[in-house]
Amino acid sequence: MKILISNDDGFRADGIVALHAALQAIADVEVVAPEHNNSAKSNALTLHTPLYVNRAENGFRYVNGTPADCVHIALTGLLGYRPDLVISGINNGANMGDDTLYSGTVGAAMEGYLFGIPAIAVSQIDKGWAHLDAAANTVARMVQQMMDQSLIGTLPWLLNVNIPNLPLDQIKPPKVCRLGRRHAAEPVITQVDPRGQTMYWIGAAGAAMDDSAGTDFHAADLGHVVVTPLKVDLTEHDHLQAWSQTCARLWQQDGA
Repeated sequence: MKILISNDDGFRADGIVALHAALQAIADVEVVAPEHNNSAKSNALTLHTPLYVNRAENGFRYVNGTPADCVHIALTGLLGYRPDLVISGINNGANMGDDTLYSGTVGAAMEGYLFGIPAIAVSQIDKGWAHLDAAANTVARMVQQMMDQSLIGTLPWLLNVNIPNLPLDQIKPPKVCRLGRRHAAEPVITQVDPRGQTMYWIGAAGAAMDDSAGTDFHAADLGHVVVTPLKVDLTEHDHLQAWSQTCARLWQQDGA
């Protein structure tokens, strides 16, 4: 099996190094990752500046672009073959609830999914890389089990996985959950730079608003590996008919 690994923390990040080491035992693995940290870049592609690919001493390839750039370039010519699986991570901190919309980790995995390849976004729940080897071994175990059950190489799917920062024997089995919701982000932070101009920093993420049973937040608090199947379709299917009727009325009122 051939696996493409990327991330959003950059090719030097401890998470991607540990993930690569764990997966080498079960697959042919290649890394194409951003040169620098690209957290919260979501699915962004670089269209107006050139991208360059370089190879690090450890064999990893890195790109002066976004996580999605890395996977896109890899799949459209850099690798020269089609991998069986795309894995993004291991991210330094959780990607749960509304965070998945902004996450570069999820964006890299989603790029693989958009090309019809099964893909997994992996994060540790707490920052700091505590028990990182346990998280990497958990991913390798999940991938091996998926291989054994012929889940890889079939139809594409996209999973968002969050792993608790615990020793391997304390990590609880995977629990499939829906995304929770967060409150609005904290207020923007303003500072004055040495030249007297005001700088703005995006505020911290809001606290969990929906962390009830069945959500990723709830399962994470209980120490489970949290698995959330994702999809790309953003259509509000439940309200299509209502909006169709509303637009028809608006059009008529406009005299058309």
